[in-house]
Order: sequence, then C-alpha cells, then structure tokens
Amino acid sequence: MADILVVDDADFIRSLLKDILSNNGHRVIGEAVDGVEAVLKYRELKPDLVTMDIVMPKTTGIEAVKSIRSEDPNARIVMISALGQQKLVMESIMAGAKDFIVKPFNEKTIIEIINKALL
Repeated sequence: MADILVVDDADFIRSLLKDILSNNGHRVIGEAVDGVEAVLKYRELKPDLVTMDIVMPKTTGIEAVKSIRSEDPNARIVMISALGQQKLVMESIMAGAKDFIVKPFNEKTIIEIINKALL
C-alpha cells in the first residue's frame, strides 16, 4: 500500500483516481488542483507517489515536477496526459517523472503503472 497525492484540475478525474487507487489497496492522502498546490501538498504530506496532470491552471504539471524533484530527487511522480500530448509527456519524463498514463485511462493500466513506479 502506498500513500498517494492526486493532482488534477478536474474534480471528476481526481474522484475517479481516488476510487481506483483505494479499491486497489492504496491510500489517497491528499489532492491538489494545480501545480502550486501540488508542490505545497507534497512538502506537507510527503507521499510515496504523486499522480500529476500536465495541463493545469497557475503552474503546469511539468513545472510542479521540476519543483518537487529539486526538493526531493527521489520523488515518484506519474504524469497523466490526454491523447496527443506526446511532446509534453517527453518534457515530463525529462523533468523527472517516472512514467505516464494517457487519458482516457482504465483501472488496469493505472494500477500497473502506479505499481511499477513504486518499485
């Protein structure tokens, strides 16, 4: 079981991820709606893993990854992106993200990628 921070500006996606993660033995210990809040929540909660949307208001997921990884080089972050955002996915990986999940996603894919990132 891992403690996970879920970051997405869409309530629906956060709720869906929370259900999938908790139904598969993980614990969602926090949520954030943008990159600024994500960095603050990461500092406060020290989760085992972060799911991070790429396109969000205020600060993008990529900028948030850079901030988190500069403070904690061992941070495990999995990006979530919509189809057609390959360039942004590559930027995310370069910034330090472990992997990525493409929207629309399914439960099996999410759990496989999360569990792989936690190894």
